[in-house]
Amino acid sequence: MNNREIKLDSKSFLVSETDLNGAIKFANDDYCKYSGYSLEELVGNEHNMARHPDMPKAAFVDLWKTIKSSHKWRGFIKNKSKSGAFYWVYATVYPFISCDGSRGYISCRRMVSDLEKEKYTKLYKKMKDEER
Repeated sequence: MNNREIKLDSKSFLVSETDLNGAIKFANDDYCKYSGYSLEELVGNEHNMARHPDMPKAAFVDLWKTIKSSHKWRGFIKNKSKSGAFYWVYATVYPFISCDGSRGYISCRRMVSDLEKEKYTKLYKKMKDEER
């Protein structure tokens, strides 16, 4: 893994759709661009393939608990790209029913400010330290 940061621009809007188990069914062009994966590489794989090791487990426990109870989850996530670089996003994840009747989740992400990155880097480091 490398320490290079990929910075989203203010117009970037990353969207992905998963099934109820977190397997990717769709990702838009911005998601593919920043993750470094093609749509073909993403579809069928678990969304956690982009999980950065700096992310505390508790953040995802909270995310899954929230969306499985039919609520929206919002939070800051540090993701890992295919190259090993990282990028920060503010994500909104929510349950939905597709036009074909299947259930799943949609995740929409936007850029974060430097101040938000700094705040959540410190918080997540503290949470990771407490996991050990």
